[in-house]
Amino acid sequence: MACVHFEQVVKRYEGAREPVAAIEGLSASIEDGEFVVIVGPSGCGKSTLLRLVAGLETVTSGTIRIGERVVNDLEPARRDIAMVFQNYALYPHMTVFDNMAYGLKLRGVPKEDIRRRVEQAAQILEIGHLLHRKPRQLSGGQRQRVAMGRAIVRQPQVFLFDEPLSNLDAKLRVQTRLEIQKLHRELGITSLFVTHDQVEAMTLAQRVMTMNAGRLEQFGTPEEIYHRPATTFVATFIGSPAMNLLRDVPGARDGLLLGIRPEHLRVVNEGEGWPVTVEAVELLGAERLIHGRTHGQPITVRVAESDPCHPKPGDAVHVQPMPDRLHTFDPNTGRRID
Repeated sequence: MACVHFEQVVKRYEGAREPVAAIEGLSASIEDGEFVVIVGPSGCGKSTLLRLVAGLETVTSGTIRIGERVVNDLEPARRDIAMVFQNYALYPHMTVFDNMAYGLKLRGVPKEDIRRRVEQAAQILEIGHLLHRKPRQLSGGQRQRVAMGRAIVRQPQVFLFDEPLSNLDAKLRVQTRLEIQKLHRELGITSLFVTHDQVEAMTLAQRVMTMNAGRLEQFGTPEEIYHRPATTFVATFIGSPAMNLLRDVPGARDGLLLGIRPEHLRVVNEGEGWPVTVEAVELLGAERLIHGRTHGQPITVRVAESDPCHPKPGDAVHVQPMPDRLHTFDPNTGRRID
């Protein structure tokens, strides 16, 4: 296992008129054995960053270290990493055993060691009964386990996951998330996991790198980025529904943005708090989302299904923020103000 360090990493691609920046001056350190999720919208640079670690892209400037080694100029095969892709990339003519063993055979690992590693990985992933099958005989979730097994047998210093769950249905995604958590607890290998899904980020990560337009917006635990977002981007990207950002409402300082999450608003009596004109109501089983407008701005309120407040579109309600849950941001920079 090893740490992964980024020091002022820049990646630019040649454009028609001028270079286009995919990663701009990123610095961060992933600790030995840590599970870090890199999250952000499409085009933010998260997959590019993973490919830079893997050696599938070259660094324009800056330094990437795996352990004590600078790997900028090392071939992928010499970086001691294993990568799990979105599309599984299994050989269709090979059995599950052979797919998992193939990389070890190329490296000249003795047959008995190969058998032991494959069987051990298959046991961890609960696919021992599938070793004789071919990929076409497997479900999507089983194929993804085989892809993870192929990475495990390598016994690398670092695991790299590039949106590995995006091809799975909702139920399988939840199940596979739990399996990945279990896998990391058992193996303890430093892992970088790329996703655009903030639910995956919040449930899997020990720490989260939130990226936007090639820059690192915030690097912290799921609790830190949810309860103390560093920017308006993080505040609205992490959390569903997004944090409300409001101007010129009671409690806001002049010219600043006031942030409040939907679950930190409570319905109060008429004449108290902020008036909200209801535009839509979503029933989500154990809770309701009330969408409306206050002081001319959109606002969302989350209430428990058991709450006596059952408004309809067109109704008026009043809401009050929990004072200790308010956030303040600079509208020009988007940065948090404490």
